[in-house]
Amino acid sequence: MVELTKEELMLHFDDKIFTQISETADMLGLDCYAVGGYVRDIFLQRPSKDIDIVVVGSGIEMAEALGKRLGKNARVSVFKNFGTAQVKCNGIEVEFVGARKESYSHDSRKPIVEDGTLEDDQNRRDFTINALAVCLNKSRFGELVDPFGGIKDLKEKVIRTPMDPDITFSDDPLRMMRCIRFATQLNFYIDDETFESLCRNKDRIEIISKERIADELNKIILSPIPSKGFIDLDRSGLLSLIFPELVALQGVESRNGKAHKDNFYHTLEVLDNICKETDNLWLRWSALLHDIAKPVTKRWEPKAGWTFHNHNFIGERMLPDIFRRMKLPMNEKLKYVQKMVSLHMRPIVISNDVVTDSAVRRLLFEAGDDIDDLMTLCEADITSKNSERKQRFLNNFKLVRQKLKDLEEKDRVRNFQPPVSGEMIMDVFGLKPCQEVGALKSAIKDAILDGVIPNEYEAAYAFMLQRGRKMGLTPVE
Repeated sequence: MVELTKEELMLHFDDKIFTQISETADMLGLDCYAVGGYVRDIFLQRPSKDIDIVVVGSGIEMAEALGKRLGKNARVSVFKNFGTAQVKCNGIEVEFVGARKESYSHDSRKPIVEDGTLEDDQNRRDFTINALAVCLNKSRFGELVDPFGGIKDLKEKVIRTPMDPDITFSDDPLRMMRCIRFATQLNFYIDDETFESLCRNKDRIEIISKERIADELNKIILSPIPSKGFIDLDRSGLLSLIFPELVALQGVESRNGKAHKDNFYHTLEVLDNICKETDNLWLRWSALLHDIAKPVTKRWEPKAGWTFHNHNFIGERMLPDIFRRMKLPMNEKLKYVQKMVSLHMRPIVISNDVVTDSAVRRLLFEAGDDIDDLMTLCEADITSKNSERKQRFLNNFKLVRQKLKDLEEKDRVRNFQPPVSGEMIMDVFGLKPCQEVGALKSAIKDAILDGVIPNEYEAAYAFMLQRGRKMGLTPVE
């Protein structure tokens, strides 16, 4: 957070587009202001491309006039149903809206909108730090309008609503998700009164579409320390409503002096760990979901203690229902996360044992081009508080990574298809599609992965003939 004089603030609006906006507003006799995130991010010294302009009057009229002024390089898009317009010019996008006041019905977050003053418009904003406005008219250019102490809240790193938070959150319950998202992204804390209101109004989230909730969750996951957001979601009671499977990971059970770790906090630690290494949203989702099946697979075994057998495979099968309910993409993104969840135990098993070529080949074959992401996930999954044990795992993972590199260069098994195809097997032995063809093709693949034969046509063909004869098959002359 930086403190700026009016003159210093004006320097942030010296781009040609703001001059054109200012002159257009004065020509039309309209007051206009830059508002919201663009202004907030100036004080936070964060880059921002979202330029929002509030016009006391018609935002559409203002946008159309600006478009004419800018000429052929400008493109104006008008959204009459929303009373907004967008101007794009030379890579810059500016959104225009008329100042308005809003009222809500209890069963919808879509407001009844009326024309209003700048004060009305700032009153309807979600948080004080997003209610900042800077005048762009020539006579008051660069003047900051901050009726709710947004600058003070930026200094103190506080998320707070301008008006009564119960009204703010009840009117538009998506603001509850945005509240936690902003606190997470900016590393701010939520004002006590505002947080208490989150808890009181949590059930209102049910009127929000799953798509909008997923969008906010994605932004939390893409934050530098996403665990902060998930802990706030949990404390407020929102998480149990939008993501009950994650809440089910909570708790520690002890029996005969043996306890398992709290898998909720372990999961959040893995998520934070992986965020230091990657911005890949779906790899971060994989970290969040890697142990999602532990509650349903938890068993007590007298000799072994607490076990979670096959939680990786069960978790893989749980994901389509979770993605479908949460309106996450049911495409290759889901398949990628399923692969990560399914395979996340494999490198750990390998590193615990002697790192054999065969095991590493099979891992490389199954992970394919996602092998590096899988290894990143597995390294993030090491959260032991025993520093020696943690270092031993990480050192073993280095061996696995080196073995992966060496075998890929030597055997080329990443995403490979056996050099001898099913069609060739049928031609050689005069077969139609049948079980024997599949068995023989699998045997060739296994022989390559186990290092019995190299990943080459001649060796695979000779192996096919030898194995085929053992199966009672005779080559066609």
